[in-house]
Amino acid sequence: MSLHPAPKQRIWVWFLWLAGFYAVWLWLVVGKGYWSDAAAHWPMALAMAIGSYAAGSTPMGGGTVGFPVLVLLFELPASLGRDFSFAIQSIGMTSASIFILARRQPVAWALLHGAMLGALVGTPLGIFFIAPHIPELWIKLVFAVVWASFGLLHLYRLDEIAGHSGMTEFDENWDFRLGLWLGLLSGATVAAVTGVGIDMVVYSALVLLCRADLKIAIPTSVLIMAYTSVLGVATKFLFGHGMQAGVFENWLAAAPVVALGAPLGVFIVARIGRKPTLLVVAALCVGQFIWTLYAERNVLGLSGMLIALVAVAACLAGFEKLRHWGGELVGEQTSSPSSTSTSSIVSGVKEPYP
Repeated sequence: MSLHPAPKQRIWVWFLWLAGFYAVWLWLVVGKGYWSDAAAHWPMALAMAIGSYAAGSTPMGGGTVGFPVLVLLFELPASLGRDFSFAIQSIGMTSASIFILARRQPVAWALLHGAMLGALVGTPLGIFFIAPHIPELWIKLVFAVVWASFGLLHLYRLDEIAGHSGMTEFDENWDFRLGLWLGLLSGATVAAVTGVGIDMVVYSALVLLCRADLKIAIPTSVLIMAYTSVLGVATKFLFGHGMQAGVFENWLAAAPVVALGAPLGVFIVARIGRKPTLLVVAALCVGQFIWTLYAERNVLGLSGMLIALVAVAACLAGFEKLRHWGGELVGEQTSSPSSTSTSSIVSGVKEPYP
């Protein structure tokens, strides 16, 4: 790979975004008199201090913490947890995304562009036609199962995932098509139902199928979740669905925290490494699954719990299949005389140089 001068960072763009956001927030809490509402929901601000750090430093959005806190700890409706995830990530993940772009970090652009186009179609379709028909209990279980399987994957394959360098070399059209299907399907299902998850799907494809470096996979996942969250909020407001009661008040309390917390996660993890944070968040993912089964034990019964465990196993099998396909693709790349090292950066991962 040819040498380039160091990328010229534009951190001032992020500071400009922060100034604009805090000006609007202050106008709401002071000018419009919402301070008492924000102050009354301070526990959510405290919870999202942790959630926003995880959002910026891992492939799991701030809703990974926000959803179980609202639904499991505060015993609020799962639909509120979903809408809050969209709303709070539209600030936290957007702030982290602007920070990532301002720092000119490498991103799998071809796959990201495809995922954005797929999400543009899939997320509104899921919000209109799928999410309204999913019972509250199922929303909880979808979240619990997907996140538990993702956590378990990292608990036993983290060394392998963290050991990738660069990304397996494909062409941009292949990456774009892969991203398109990922964005379409995950936007219509897990993201529309729980408010989070498309970032984890894209990340999983990058690290298991494309063998991407975490320095590429995590920023890419942050950007797609920010985009999908803003899209989800816009879809709900533009087409008259609106947000669940209580979302705005919790958002007022947590938004000023996540605007700084998520970018802080991006910054700190570059200094301490991603493995410790990923291990902690993976353990939280498994813990919330156990918590969900315990909280809903009377409704689920033994059979329901067993079905949930089978669903986690099925998700893990899917991850392993994806990893197997990735190994086959790596073999194809290394056997090709025209291919360079499988650890090189693909054409779709444009390095952030002017």
